[in-house]
Amino acid sequence: MGTIGRRHVEALGHLEGDVRLVAASGGAASTLAELGQADAVHVSPDEVIAHPDVDVVVLCTPSGLHGEQTLTALRAGKHVVVEKPLSVDVASAEEAVRVAEERGLFVSVISQRRLEPQSQYVKRLVDEGTLGRPVLGEAFVHWLRDDAYYAHAAWRTRQDQGGGSLMNQGLHSVDLLAWLMGPVTQVTAQYDTLGHDMDAEDTTVATLRFASGALGTVVTSTATPPGRPATMKLFTSRGAAEFANSDVVSWDFDGVPAPPEPNAAPGSGASDPSAIGLAGHLAQWRDIVDAYRSGRPPAIGARDGLATVRLLCGIYEAAETGRAVTLDQPDVPVAAQTLERSP
Repeated sequence: MGTIGRRHVEALGHLEGDVRLVAASGGAASTLAELGQADAVHVSPDEVIAHPDVDVVVLCTPSGLHGEQTLTALRAGKHVVVEKPLSVDVASAEEAVRVAEERGLFVSVISQRRLEPQSQYVKRLVDEGTLGRPVLGEAFVHWLRDDAYYAHAAWRTRQDQGGGSLMNQGLHSVDLLAWLMGPVTQVTAQYDTLGHDMDAEDTTVATLRFASGALGTVVTSTATPPGRPATMKLFTSRGAAEFANSDVVSWDFDGVPAPPEPNAAPGSGASDPSAIGLAGHLAQWRDIVDAYRSGRPPAIGARDGLATVRLLCGIYEAAETGRAVTLDQPDVPVAAQTLERSP
């Protein structure tokens, strides 16, 4: 129950119907009462996973633990909601897909930007061809994280634990760009640590080639004061659009209405991660609960998380080798999946 764990507890408190927090780990036990969850028990992570009354395990732990803990929870027969990323390595992400599908369980990776109204609208228009042929996509994350942020948790300073600007801060923008523009087939990249004294990179620049033939650029940094909202630009054969967080900065497609404005702005984590609002997590949680109740897969599942892990790891490999990396899509066998749910 760190910053993001508290966010999930708050989201659970807004859900309708028979949803309750049974057990939690980490942070202070008193936090549960502060968040109106005094009936939940405060136990170890393993006890959360093994608890007989827990149907869904929510992982808000350091990124480097996600792959292992997702597999542990699945093998215990639990559905899993995991904060981004699904894993920091491709192998455990692939294993999570296999185990989940073999056991009829779901894994929903938090990728709430996909569920924002403007994202859903643009995705539908791109898939329909209404916006024309994709030409270029650009994602920029010019954020700032100070020394106190990195001192608060040692994993944030380690690249192998997912603490770098690409995996930790840039993931949502990279995920959203790839989801909108289509699968990425090749990447080139460079990274460096330019504003902090740590192992993890704080600045990354990557170029992408999509399966459609379109090109893309990704820039992520936590060393760019004062910190600006994440932006995304899409260029097609028919026009162009620019977004700053969820705000539509420009929309230049003749005859095509602009995307709807969100009911609640998600907030910007440009200089303060706690400033990111609750709306995105709440939207994804409502989808997760509906998926659980109806037995359907969630809108954002393990294969979505795997695709993003492959892309991010490909960018790191390209930066480390100085060569273009082709993103193969090795087959992960699909089990006939009927999701399990408690009566």
